[in-house]
Amino acid sequence: MINSEFPVLQDSSNESGQGDTVSLSLSVSELDDTGEGKGKKKRGRPGRPQATNKKARKSPVDKGGRRPNGMAQQNGEGGDPTTLFEVVKLGKSAMQSVVDDWIESYKQDRDMALLDLINFFIQCSGCKGTVRIEMFRNMQNAEIIRKMTEEFDEDSGDYPLTIAGPQWKKFRYNFCEFIGVLIRQCQYSIIYDEYMMDTVISLLTGLSDSQVRAFRHTSTLAAMKLMTALVNVALNLSINQDNTQRQYEAERNKVAGKRATDKLELLLEKRKELQENQDEIENMMNSIFKGIFVHRYRDAIAEIRAICIEEIGVWMKLYSDAFLNDSYLKYVGWTLHDRQGEVRLKCLKALQTLYTNRGLFPKLELFTNRFKDRIVSMTLDKEYDVAVEAIRLVTLILHGSEDALSNEDCENVYHLVYSAHRPVAVAAGEFLHRKLFSRHDPQAEEALAKRRGRNSPNGNLIRMLVLFFLESELHEHAAYLVDSLWDSSQELLKDWDCMIELLLEEPVQGEEVLGDRHESALIELMVCTIRQAAEAHPPVGRGTGKRVLTAKEKKTQVDDKNKLTEHFIIALPMLLSKYQADAEKVANLLQIPQYFDLEVYSSGRMEKHLDALLKQIRVVVEKHTETEVLEACSKTYSILCSEEYTIMNRVDIARSQLIDELTDRFSHSVEDLLQEGDEADDDDIYSVLSSLKKLTAFHNAHDLTKWDLFKNCYRLLKMGIEQGSMPEQIAVQALQCSHYSILWQLVRITEGSPSKDDLVALRRVVKSFLAVCQQCLSNVNTPVKEQAFMLLCDLLMIFSHQLTTGSREALQPLVFNPDNTLQSELLSFVLDHVFIDQDDENQSMEGDEEDEANKIEALHKRRNLLAAFSKLIIYDIVDMPAAADIFKHYMKYYNDYGDIIKETLSKTRQTDKIQCAKTLILSLQQLFNELVQDQGPNLDRTSSHVSGIKELARRFALTFGLDQIKTREAVATLHKDGIDFAFKFPNPKGAEYPPPNLAFLEVLCEFSSKLLRQDKKTVHSYLEKFMTEYMMERREDVWLPLIAYRNSLLTGGDEDRMSVTTGSTTSRASTVRSKRGRPPLHKKRTDADESVDGSWVMRNDTIQTPGGLQTPQLTSTVLRENPRQAAEHIPEQDSSEPGSEPDYIHNPQMQMSWLDQQKMDEVNRKERGGMNYMKARSGGVRQQVRGLMEDDAEPIFEDVMMSSRGQLEDMNEEFEDTMVIDLPPSRNRRERAELRPDFFDSTAIIEDDSGFGMQMF
Repeated sequence: MINSEFPVLQDSSNESGQGDTVSLSLSVSELDDTGEGKGKKKRGRPGRPQATNKKARKSPVDKGGRRPNGMAQQNGEGGDPTTLFEVVKLGKSAMQSVVDDWIESYKQDRDMALLDLINFFIQCSGCKGTVRIEMFRNMQNAEIIRKMTEEFDEDSGDYPLTIAGPQWKKFRYNFCEFIGVLIRQCQYSIIYDEYMMDTVISLLTGLSDSQVRAFRHTSTLAAMKLMTALVNVALNLSINQDNTQRQYEAERNKVAGKRATDKLELLLEKRKELQENQDEIENMMNSIFKGIFVHRYRDAIAEIRAICIEEIGVWMKLYSDAFLNDSYLKYVGWTLHDRQGEVRLKCLKALQTLYTNRGLFPKLELFTNRFKDRIVSMTLDKEYDVAVEAIRLVTLILHGSEDALSNEDCENVYHLVYSAHRPVAVAAGEFLHRKLFSRHDPQAEEALAKRRGRNSPNGNLIRMLVLFFLESELHEHAAYLVDSLWDSSQELLKDWDCMIELLLEEPVQGEEVLGDRHESALIELMVCTIRQAAEAHPPVGRGTGKRVLTAKEKKTQVDDKNKLTEHFIIALPMLLSKYQADAEKVANLLQIPQYFDLEVYSSGRMEKHLDALLKQIRVVVEKHTETEVLEACSKTYSILCSEEYTIMNRVDIARSQLIDELTDRFSHSVEDLLQEGDEADDDDIYSVLSSLKKLTAFHNAHDLTKWDLFKNCYRLLKMGIEQGSMPEQIAVQALQCSHYSILWQLVRITEGSPSKDDLVALRRVVKSFLAVCQQCLSNVNTPVKEQAFMLLCDLLMIFSHQLTTGSREALQPLVFNPDNTLQSELLSFVLDHVFIDQDDENQSMEGDEEDEANKIEALHKRRNLLAAFSKLIIYDIVDMPAAADIFKHYMKYYNDYGDIIKETLSKTRQTDKIQCAKTLILSLQQLFNELVQDQGPNLDRTSSHVSGIKELARRFALTFGLDQIKTREAVATLHKDGIDFAFKFPNPKGAEYPPPNLAFLEVLCEFSSKLLRQDKKTVHSYLEKFMTEYMMERREDVWLPLIAYRNSLLTGGDEDRMSVTTGSTTSRASTVRSKRGRPPLHKKRTDADESVDGSWVMRNDTIQTPGGLQTPQLTSTVLRENPRQAAEHIPEQDSSEPGSEPDYIHNPQMQMSWLDQQKMDEVNRKERGGMNYMKARSGGVRQQVRGLMEDDAEPIFEDVMMSSRGQLEDMNEEFEDTMVIDLPPSRNRRERAELRPDFFDSTAIIEDDSGFGMQMF
């Protein structure tokens, strides 16, 4: 048996780290043939005959064409698979036959068969090596593993279990199946022969303790599957033992005359044999568990830990009597704290299989009490998959024991029904359904059904749902709650009959009455269930979008739509009649008709119900002035008036009658109000306002042009402007109604063939309305100003030059371009109403203290105002320089409007790069001027205000991106405008004093890095035109901005000594380029450089890139060093080795254009020296690196395994002490392979040396 003599893990407490490998002490010299002798030998260490006394035997070929020693036959490329690995990998043969072939081979020669099996595990690990018979006979197991480690393929870190693709996914399945079938076929004899299992377990234990990830991963998977197969064997043995014991007891209890003594003896012998087998199997399982599982369940690799946890869950499920106890459950509990979601997920799934069986709950009670809090907390896991499985596990715990979870535990899961992630919400919905909505008392429900009617068995549950919804205090998320419960509680949520009865019928005696809040909540939930059934997809914000429904789902959707239509066609008018005075309830109820199948009205002859609905809608319109209710009525009329339904004429007549009545009332009210003027009372104002709000709501969805509402609205607006006494609500509604009127007129013109008179009439209307809106910008009421501003922006956008695109040139008379006055007023409005502090806003609202919701709403309104104006800038309706006043607030209001300003900047740059750059520098100039006005001409350059401007300039510079060629002209224009501004005004004290704006050059320095090298020279030349000789000599603090800006331009220019260094150090790279056959362009580019000096500086707006000039693709930050420092580096450049950092910096592919600008004679002078040096250096370094690689005796490991010190003691430690999975990142083979080609990098040699000396545990 596998006893203390069996090879086990040595203690790794020694400091050398050499003692944690498994030693296979089964030398071939100790092998003995088991023979076919009678009786069982006592289990011990399997012996082998002396190798010196045994002749070498031939390797028999088995049925499958495989040599048992694992060596491939020379059958050519098209031959059959020759190894177990190839057979399992291809998967063409049934695993049963493969195992039978191996067993037959084992019976003939067990050494050769075992050698074949050992090579199978080695090759499944991705190792190219093969264990030969000589190695098997003469080497220890640890030596074999070390030898195989050296034969790994160093060019790849992949191995069969990690390679992607369907073939390797199938291989993993075949690999696991092979192990399971092998044990199943050997369970009656071979696994008890004291040899095969000892050898396999020893090998897998040794491999699992390897520092090579591939060995560790593959052997752990094999050992866990082997353990699972042994568990099945042990389970069968246990069952057979029980059966034998029962037979023995039955036979022994017989009377003496009928008792069969021979049978009793046979049963006793069989029981003894089964017990011995059971002991041996348990010994094997203990060896695997203690030798492999205990160490690998906390491996550094998450996949290995996941394998261990997954399999221990299988063992506990299969053989709960042996494994389902706290000694094994603790490993799963500790691993619930694993830092990798993959492992936590396996833990939860393993536990789910246990909690599904309610008979196992008593054995899980202690575990539940110990780890329940952790499981509940995992419902909030950052990995959504883990959170879903945690919720499902909590649901299983609840299902098994109501008392296992406290109210606090349940509440932690309840709120997840409002999660934006649908799988989490659905899982929480299942928990909620199980906890609150499952019928625990069928008799009470039956009594309720009799009392409330046959169609309402869910009355109490619906009340409970409403109560839960109200107590959650997330009323705006009713759609999320319904969607979460939809999969688990559809029967309840679709019981619209019960909901209608609860709303319409009077409660019976003793029944609790639904309160107003409960009725509102029930109506909201009911509408959400109707939407979910009719649309058959989650609400907005939950899910990736509408998915394609299956045929079954489509049928369910159609059936649900017909069902809800039949219910609510009759019930909706009654519900509206009952709740017509409640605005919130009516607004929700009026959403229901949009989900109707409207054909039912005509096909089912239900026109009377349609008339009842239209009547109730009219009553609602007459009673309410709330915008939400009126818009719901308008939308309902719009849906019912659809031309595809036969009910359209009936609805259109009702709508026209309603509009006629409202229009007459509005016209009379306007006349009365205009006649009374300032003497109008509240009743007159209310009459105008109520009728106008209703007409505006209908005008939004219906074309009311024939009622000519614009005329009266315009009259109201003109009176308000002239007299200044118009109530703000009337003015806002009149503006909105007029806007709708104009849009409907435009729709008619664009859809038809308009005459010139139609265009002239509409232009006159638009022009007059724009003038009114412009005048309203100066209104004292903020809502009126905001409404006028938004409508101005919308109309200017609609009637812009884009109106004529798409073959609509005939609409040219309708195009309006805002004049400078209007643009200025719009910009002033934005500055006054958008870029304000929160404190200023609170003061403007008469000191009312706003809560958080109002602040968010106010911010949302201001963002809309800014976005409306930004669109005018983006589409070139307002001149781009107006954006300067927007851009300058980018930093100060970044949190509120940063995204809008950044998008505006991006879009304007796409429109015109140069004009956008001029706008950016203009915004900086405005900030600078404001600072000068506040602090005077002598600015404190260290102040936060100056730093803020410089930071804004830095942010603007970053927006130009990395492609300097595309932004070349724009950046150069920016510098030109900045220089002009700095020297625009001379100092009144005299020429010896700096110009007042000279400090602006320090801001301009932030853009110098965006200039190409040749453009730096040009900008510097332009700067010198403004500089006097006196300025060049000054070094006082007031002249520092000029000095700093000039130095930023000289960096990388011809006057910078760093450029000479660049040319000398990159000559070797130039040689490489010349060998590729590229023609030299240096002379041509030099001429271009000479001609570019004054090509753009004399122009005002645009820049032309010289045709023959090639600009660099990238610039190096090294050129920003001080020229003096660069000069000091010159001697080091010549002595630097290729592949070092300076050589990389001046690589021809990275700095191609700089080399192109060097002189031809300088390139030729360095060419030969560079090549000779490179060749000499190349050979030397290659020899050194290869020498290191060839002399290395230790393998390169992809992963460092965790220390196995004190492994047996760790079994009883807490998780935090045993789970150490965060190790420093190690270098794998792939990383090493990527580094090796760079033989010229001195740092690579250092890293290689340190890598080969890696400490091994």
